[in-house]
Amino acid sequence: MFKRMLTKKKKAPPSAISTLDNLNETLEMLEKKEHVLQKKISVEIERAKKFTQSKNKKAAIQCLKKKKLFEAQIEQLANFQLRVHDQMIMLEGVKATTDTVDALKTGASAIKSIQFSLSVDDIEKTMEEVNEDTESMKQIQDALAAPVGAAADIDEDELEAELEELEGEELEEKLLQPPSSTHEMPLPSENHPKKENLQPNSDVDELAELQAEMAL
Repeated sequence: MFKRMLTKKKKAPPSAISTLDNLNETLEMLEKKEHVLQKKISVEIERAKKFTQSKNKKAAIQCLKKKKLFEAQIEQLANFQLRVHDQMIMLEGVKATTDTVDALKTGASAIKSIQFSLSVDDIEKTMEEVNEDTESMKQIQDALAAPVGAAADIDEDELEAELEELEGEELEEKLLQPPSSTHEMPLPSENHPKKENLQPNSDVDELAELQAEMAL
C-alpha cells in the first residue's frame, strides 16, 4: 500500500493558458443555455396569450409559472457567467504576474552568468594584454618610421654648420660688390612730337623764297 502511494504520480497543475481555454469553453456553454432558455420563455409567453384568449386561465397560469422557472435559471446562469468572468480576470492577472516574474528571473540568471564569466582578475589581465599590444604596435610603427641607409648616417649638426657657412659666403659677396654709378636715362616718350613737326608749312615756303632771292 505504501509503495503504491509512493509510485503514484502526482498530476501536474494545469497551466494558465489551458485553464483560460476551459473557462472560455464554459462561458460559451453558459451563453448557449441562456439563449435556449430565452427561446423557451418566448414560447411560454405566446402559449399563455393563446390560453388567455381561449379563456383557459389555468393553462395560462401554468405557462407563466414555467416562464418564471426559466427566468430563475437565466438569473442563475448569469451569476455563473459573472463567476467565470471573475476567474478569467484573476487568472489573466496571475498569468501576467507569473510571466513578469519569470522574465525577471531569466534576466537575473543571465546577469549572474555574465558576472560569473567576468571577474576582476580577468578584466585586469585583459587590460594588461591590451596595453602590451598597444606598446608593441607603437614600437613597430616607430621602427618602420626610422630612416634607413645613407639618410640614417647624416648628422643634423653638420648640416646646420654647412648652412651657416653658405649664408656667410653670400653676405660677403654682397659686401664686396662696388656701388653702381651709371644711371639709365629715360627713353623719350613716343607720345612727344618731334620739333620738326612743330613748324607749320607756311614758314617753310617763306624760307625757300628768301633763299632764292639772295641767290639772284
